[in-house]
Formats: sequence, C-alpha cells, structure tokens
Amino acid sequence: MSARTSLHLAAEIGGPPHYDAGHYLRLAGLAEDGALDYVTLGDSFARPGLDALAALARVAPATDRIGLVPAVTTTHTEPFHVSSAVATLDWVSRGRAGWQADVSTTEAEARLFGRRPAAPPAALWQEAGEVADVSGRLWDSWEDDAEIRDTATGRFIDRDKLHYVDFEGSTFTVKGPAIVPRPPQGRPVTVIDATTAPAREAAARHADVVHIRATTPEQAAAVRDEVLRTAAAHGRDPGSLRVLVALTVDLGDVETAPEPGLESGPRLAGRGTYFRGGPVDLADLIAQWHRAGAADGFHLTPITPERDLERIVNGTVALLQHRSLFRTFHPGGTLREHLGLVRPASCYAAARTAAKEA
Repeated sequence: MSARTSLHLAAEIGGPPHYDAGHYLRLAGLAEDGALDYVTLGDSFARPGLDALAALARVAPATDRIGLVPAVTTTHTEPFHVSSAVATLDWVSRGRAGWQADVSTTEAEARLFGRRPAAPPAALWQEAGEVADVSGRLWDSWEDDAEIRDTATGRFIDRDKLHYVDFEGSTFTVKGPAIVPRPPQGRPVTVIDATTAPAREAAARHADVVHIRATTPEQAAAVRDEVLRTAAAHGRDPGSLRVLVALTVDLGDVETAPEPGLESGPRLAGRGTYFRGGPVDLADLIAQWHRAGAADGFHLTPITPERDLERIVNGTVALLQHRSLFRTFHPGGTLREHLGLVRPASCYAAARTAAKEA
C-alpha cells in the first residue's frame, strides 16, 4: 500500500495522573508491540500530573520503534524552550519524536504564570501556529553538516552553516540560532487536534498530522478534504499531511454490540467522539471508515488505558493485521518513516544552494 492508503494507528496513554514511570513504560511498550505509529501523552496547566514531554523522554531509551508525541502547551511557554525540548526528545529517542501543540484558554491557567491574561482562542491558535513555525526554523538553523568536530584544528561548528532565524510573531520574537543541533528527523512531527476552526487553520498551515473528530465516515471525509484544501491554499503539498480520526473508546468488560452508530453515542465534555463496543466492533469500524477513504487512520484514546489499550493491541490491531489491513512491524526507525513522511531539508540550506546556483 502507498503511504496515502496505508492505515495509521496511534493511541493516547494518559488518563488519571500517575507518578510511576513504569506505568508509561508499560503502555508505550504495549503500543510498540502492536506496531502503532505513535503514542500521545496529554498535558495541561489545568490539571496535576507529570510533564508529558519529560515523561516521554524517560520512555524513549526503554523503547525502540514507537513514536513519542507529548502534548506541549504553547501559551505562556517560551517558543525557544519548546523547540529545544522537542529537539532533545528527538535526539534521545533516535528520531521518534513529535509534539502535539495545544493552547491554554482559562484565566486560572494564566494566573499560574502572571504574565498576561487569558486570550481568545483565535489569538491563542495564531500564536500556536507561530510557535510551530519558529520551531521549524530553529530546527533548520543548524544545517545537517554544521558540526565539524575537528579536534586537530579545534573547530566544532562551521559558522556558515548556522543561521539566525530572526522571527517576529504576534507575541514574541526569536533571534536564534538553536542551541541543539538539527534533530535526526530534521523536523520532529507536529500534531494538531483540529476540532475547532482556529485550530484547524493552524493545523492546515503547520501540522504534519491532523486529528479530526467526526460521527460518520462522510463527515470525516468532508473535514479531511477541507483541511487538505486549506493546506494547498497555503502552498503546502496535501500529500505531506496525515489526517487521523480521533475516537475515545470504551471497550468494556465483554464483547458487546456498540451503541447504534456514533451519531447517537454520548459526546464527551469539551471534545471527543465516544465509541463503546468490543475490540472486534472497533476493528470493523476502523476497516469500514478507512476503506471508505474517510481518513488516513485513527487516534484512539482509551477510557481506561490499562484495560482498553491491551484490548486495542491484542484484539483490534491483531484482527486488522490478520485481515492484512495493518502492518505487523514498523517500516522504519523514525516516526516520519512510520507515517510515510519525507525528512525535510533545512530551509536555510536549500536557500543557500539556490543562491549558489543562481
């Protein structure tokens, strides 16, 4: 199957806060055994819990193939720090890092920092898009061969291959260059949940993977097409995006018939489409929607991670593999390779090459 027609699967491993690294190691290892593309770990300033990015940095050396995508709130957070932290995760995971950009909307969260009041969602997602933009430029600011490491001459870096980004956003400026060498993937994978209109615009401009929510395959296909059209209008190649349907799943204690259609399923507070049924039911839904061209895959959030992720991997995924609808092993070593996404060239290196050829 081509990268566009391949089925992609990912799962959330968060839930009630855990302060034992072994909990996340077990869940990530289980997802890796199922050859899932990546796991996400939610995070927010509005609830207690470990820092998602730091927790997955602990998971990285204990796993080999699974992509690791922590949620990173761009509001109240320094873009330079975001870029450096995600680049570091890509290094310690040997090219398996992504990050899910999110925003912080409440006054209570703003008071934790005391820098500024809460802002409207449109402004926050514009800022999040700018953070994604400047992060990409910072990752590019070291060309791939910028490091010389010549002990004989004492030269560590080719200064001509380090670049100032000189970025000015609506709420911040960044001069650069980065302090972390260019990540193994060039640019770690950017994921955005495009549930809201402002988030959808940011996703179309900057995301590599877009999570959408829909109650029918027709609705999912329509949202996906809208995202791809918007991306193309911004000069992006729609083939460089992957669109996954986000489902919150409750696989229960026994194999039961699902509620009659997602249309009548209960909506979770805030965001999310809810599926209740058994592992076989979920496999049938995924196969039906994917064959209908509704999306490139699914991002599954288990209601009870310890129970439902095991049933997803050993039930749903195993059945999809048996039907030859999902791979049995990871096709490469990096998250971009899992997703069928190319490693981008540094924009500064490309510009320098073009200038030489002009």
